Amino acid sequence: MAYQMYVSLQGDNRIVRFVMDPDTGALESRGSVEISGGPAPMTFNPSRTTLYVGRRDGLELSSYDIDQKTGDLTPTGSVGLGGEPCYLSTDHTGKYVLSAYYQVGHCAVHPIDSSGAVGAEATEWLETGSGAHCFQTDPSNRYAFLPHIANGSGGIARLPADRQQAVNAIYQYKFDAATGRLTPNDPMIIPQDDEIGPRHYRFHPNKDLVYMSNEQGGSVTVYALDTGKGTLTAKQTITTLPSDYVGHISCSQIQMHPQGTHLYIGNRGHNSIASFSIDAETGMLTPTGWESVDPIPRAFSLDPTGNFLFVTGLDTGNLITFRVDQQSGGLTRLASQSVGSLPMWVLITNLPD
Repeated sequence: MAYQMYVSLQGDNRIVRFVMDPDTGALESRGSVEISGGPAPMTFNPSRTTLYVGRRDGLELSSYDIDQKTGDLTPTGSVGLGGEPCYLSTDHTGKYVLSAYYQVGHCAVHPIDSSGAVGAEATEWLETGSGAHCFQTDPSNRYAFLPHIANGSGGIARLPADRQQAVNAIYQYKFDAATGRLTPNDPMIIPQDDEIGPRHYRFHPNKDLVYMSNEQGGSVTVYALDTGKGTLTAKQTITTLPSDYVGHISCSQIQMHPQGTHLYIGNRGHNSIASFSIDAETGMLTPTGWESVDPIPRAFSLDPTGNFLFVTGLDTGNLITFRVDQQSGGLTRLASQSVGSLPMWVLITNLPD
């Protein structure tokens, strides 16, 4: 089995590629693909045959065919966007790309054609308010959730005065997989206390639970997912930081072990990866420690089996490899290497032999 890694470098206008050894986590360079317009968020389609890239400076969404033997990328389509995309995902049918826009306070849904390419105009382009930061459908593909950072800085600066909104909430939608349309759920908005700033989330692989990193709160919240209504109810909120930490708070991405046993969250400011064990019965979290990383751990990813964790430093342009203890979830640093300017996303997939 060949493991392919893709790292988007907004500052270098390219995506760098590696082959990962599934036994050791060692990376072998496979060169790069030049992509203008500041490539940043990325996602695969469900079959891992297509890569989608948000170009933040160029305001475009692009698709790339993935060669199933080599991992090489071939451009297949592109469509203009109404703002800078900060997050991409596909629905579970692979027919739509969902995207969030922090700066202009919108979410969008774009159709994907039968070959996996994008190019058609959005089926949805909804204004939601400043700080929209993540957008995915739930496992049933009937609902979608859009968290917003409190007082999102970009949106307040760029929206006209009559449209300025400071949103600190999670929006809940119903998603129609046949048409790509969104309708507000009931309730549409889950308000947050203080400036919690919900950012990114992950679904548990076999429980009706959602785990969300809170950027400004320096915490993670576990939500129960009502699969009949498509609504979230908070069950637990726990800090991602040591009790004696007093510096800058800014959580980043969140990653879950594929078996649903451990959770990892990036702490910018503290510059660490916080780890948690997930209770096998309840799904609730227990902190298990912090591992120091390079400044501003914005993007990181587990490999498909959860044996290795790869963390980028936005300030240094380095990529750090950790081995994951499958029992404790603990991290052991193995290697560090330079990848380039402003690493914004890390994706790893396995391709057929």
